Amino acid sequence: MANVKYKRVVLKLSGEALAGDLGTGINPPEIRKVAEEIKEVHNLGVQITIVVGGGNMWRGEAGAQMGMERSQADYIGMLATVMNALALQDNLESIGVPTRVQTAIEMRQIAEPYIRRKAIRHLEKGRIVIFAGGTGSPYFSTDTTAALRASEVNADVILMAKNGVDGIYSADPLKDANAVKYEELTHLDIINKGLQVMDTTASSLSMDNDIPLVVFNMNESGNIKRVVEGETIGTTVKGK
Repeated sequence: MANVKYKRVVLKLSGEALAGDLGTGINPPEIRKVAEEIKEVHNLGVQITIVVGGGNMWRGEAGAQMGMERSQADYIGMLATVMNALALQDNLESIGVPTRVQTAIEMRQIAEPYIRRKAIRHLEKGRIVIFAGGTGSPYFSTDTTAALRASEVNADVILMAKNGVDGIYSADPLKDANAVKYEELTHLDIINKGLQVMDTTASSLSMDNDIPLVVFNMNESGNIKRVVEGETIGTTVKGK
C-alpha cells in the first residue's frame, strides 16, 4: 500500500454530486468523472466504502412537507439511493474497479443485503463497497448512515465530498461574503455552533466513536486522493 494517511475510508457522496450541473437526476458524464476520482484512490490500495445520498431524485423531508406521511416519504428516498448506487457501481466496474452494492433494505435480485462481516471481507479483497438504502429506517439521513457504517467497519475517517464548497464555514459562503472558513473543529463544535454540515445524530455518533470527518470540495479534481494522502485541504473535524 502507498504511503497514505487513511487506509479504510467512508466516502459520503451526495446525490447532487452525481447530477452535476443538471441539478437533478443522474448525469452519466458526471458519474464517470466521480468514478475516475475514486479509482485513483483505489489504486493506492485504500479500502473504500461509499455512502451515497438520493437528493438528486427525492428528499423525504420535502415529501413530508408536501403532505406525505414522513416514513413513506423517507422510504422513497431510500430507493433513490439504490438507483444512484447502481449507477455508480456500473461506472466503477466499467473502468475495472470491482464493487459490491449492499442495501439496508433487502432487494436480492440487484444487490446484497447489508452484512457487516461480508462488507469487511469485500474490503479485504480489494473491492469497493457501496452502501445504499440509508440505515433502512425512516427519519435517519444518509449522513447518519455514513457515521453508522464508519463505526461498524472501523473506518479511519469519513470523507464528506461537497459540491463547490471547500470546507466548513461560519455561514453559507455562497450567500454570505463575510463567512469564515474553519480549518479544524471538534464534533461538539459542529453541534454547539449549529453548523449544518451533518445532522446532530451523525455528529454525535462520530464523536462517540472517535471518527474524524474531513469536509472538502468534490469539484476540484484530485481532492479525494489529496485528502487520503494526508494533504491539508478543506476542514477536519475530530475529537470532542
